[in-house]
Amino acid sequence: MISVVVVDDEQLVRSGFAALLASDPEITVVGTAGDGDAALAVIRRERPAVVLMDIRMPGRDGVSATAAITADPALSGTRVIVLTTFDLDEYVHAALRAGASGFLLKDAQPTDLLTAVHLVDRGESVLAPALVRRLIATYVETPATAPQPVWLDSLTPREIEVLAAVARGLSNAEIGEALYMSAATAKTHVGRLLTKLNVRDRTHLVIAAYEAGLVR
Repeated sequence: MISVVVVDDEQLVRSGFAALLASDPEITVVGTAGDGDAALAVIRRERPAVVLMDIRMPGRDGVSATAAITADPALSGTRVIVLTTFDLDEYVHAALRAGASGFLLKDAQPTDLLTAVHLVDRGESVLAPALVRRLIATYVETPATAPQPVWLDSLTPREIEVLAAVARGLSNAEIGEALYMSAATAKTHVGRLLTKLNVRDRTHLVIAAYEAGLVR
């Protein structure tokens, strides 16, 4: 059973999301909150697998609350999906920097939201397609003038190949086929990359690869 906390400053929206999630027999809503501070109290008590987090809220906003969750060792098993009506780049970047594992617009289809919860619970990441294109475009259009990150020296040549493949959107099976290894070996490499780069999911591996200039 996937435990979820829903955070949104609008009661009607909270209730709607909670009802939608409850329609999935593999999901249970263990709490709701209307602002970031209340959300942290509920999340620290319930330690849910997934949090649906609004961005714009009174008091502590969703970005700050997400950063607090991802920085808390006691919540290492909790993943955050940010939901907003705003698709401005500043919010996408801020939410991802704070450690969010997913970013969806509130007009997403109900099935997309349910699928996102399942994917994030399995350790994968979710970004609305339009946001992926804009995020990648930001890095593609940024001149590669910054020095290479220090962590790049800690990776083996094989791990660099795998990281670049992840950044191109390949699954473990596709990475294995492209780099002549089994899907299990590809999964092991991805797991090592997550540990070495100290990030939670593949979305942040993609960001790291673009920042390092491995993919353009």
